[in-house]
Formats: sequence, structure tokens, C-alpha cells
Amino acid sequence: MLRANGEVGGIDIDLNRAALERLGCTVKLVKMPWARALRELELGRLDILPGAFRKPEREVYAHFSGAVLKPSRNILFMHQDALARWPVSDLLELQNTTFRLGAQIDVSYGPVYQQLMADADFASRVSFTTSRANLWQMVKKRRIDGVIADESTGLYETQQLGLDDSIQPTAVVVSAEAAEVAFSKKSNTAEFVQSYAQVLRQLVEDGSYDRIVQSYLSD
Repeated sequence: MLRANGEVGGIDIDLNRAALERLGCTVKLVKMPWARALRELELGRLDILPGAFRKPEREVYAHFSGAVLKPSRNILFMHQDALARWPVSDLLELQNTTFRLGAQIDVSYGPVYQQLMADADFASRVSFTTSRANLWQMVKKRRIDGVIADESTGLYETQQLGLDDSIQPTAVVVSAEAAEVAFSKKSNTAEFVQSYAQVLRQLVEDGSYDRIVQSYLSD
């Protein structure tokens, strides 16, 4: 995400940058859509991808750090008008409605989302795009009614975009899984991944992670 000062940042980015610096690595950030990032990781043109969920098809080409951080909640954000119309507490309650959801290409939103996507009628009302920034704008323009996003990240992004009055977090928790850091097998060894995970744990234990989180919550 872009911070208010124009720099690329985010809790995941800042945490993993700190880990790389402790390991003596030079950090180069590359901004790209999630689906492309997975492909670049597979090809070895991208070395590290934070915030990835472990899947069998991804384990073919990527090492994973293991779950170091507590599970983060992916929740449903809705336009205030949509929330007034559908004051739901579970994503499944939207199945037989006209609710329009926005989603990122190749992003995993959990089993309930997958269950709904098996319903052709619901799936026909889901709009896909490469970035969440586009999805927030689609909600603003009322082209869609809601977006699934990490709770902390979604709150920060809507605030930075000046949309936190019209786009609201809901009580709908779509998933609460622990994401990991993915490493291309073409450019990283299993030993490096183990060292990386150890440094991540140190950053949590020494309070560095909490300070990073608070820097965003207090912005």
C-alpha cells in the first residue's frame, strides 16, 4: 500500500524488510498484482512473497516460513448503504441476495467464499480485479457492494483513501488463518527460509512487530 507520505509500506512489508535487514540482505520492493506475483515467484524472478497461504500447488515451487504471526482476520467491508440493506453476520447470508462482491484475482478468501463461488448465481455477481485499490474505488462508485480484506489493512486503506465514512467494516469474519512468507525455490534454500523464520520470531518477541503495527493504527 502507499502510505500518506507516498512511500510504499504496510505491516507485512515493514516487518519483512526488517527481517531482511537483520539478515544482511538488500531489499528491493516490486509492486505487482497478486496473480502475477505468484507467477513471478514460480519462475524465480521474485524471491520472497509475504502474506501467502500455503497450498499444495504453491508448495511445488515455493518454500514457506511456517506460521509465525497470529492468524489475521479477513472480514467483509461494505458500503454503508449496502450494510443498512443487508445487516448480516455471516457471508452465507448473502447467497440468495443481489449483493455484489469484489475480489482480487487468485487471492484465497477461505472455505466459505469457495462454497459461495460454487453457486453460479452468486459467482456471476462477483467482480474480479488485480488490486484491492481498484476494489475500494468500485465500492465508492457503487459498482459493487463490498470487499473482503484483512481487517487492519482494510481499515488503514479506507482511512488513507478518505473512504472510511462510506465503507464500513462489518461483523462478518470470512476467514482467520495465519498467512506465511513464501520463498521461490529457484532462488532460496531451505536453510535460508529457516533463518528467516527465526528472525521473524525474534522481531515478534522483542516488540518490533508490535511497534510496526502501532505505527499504522496511530496514523
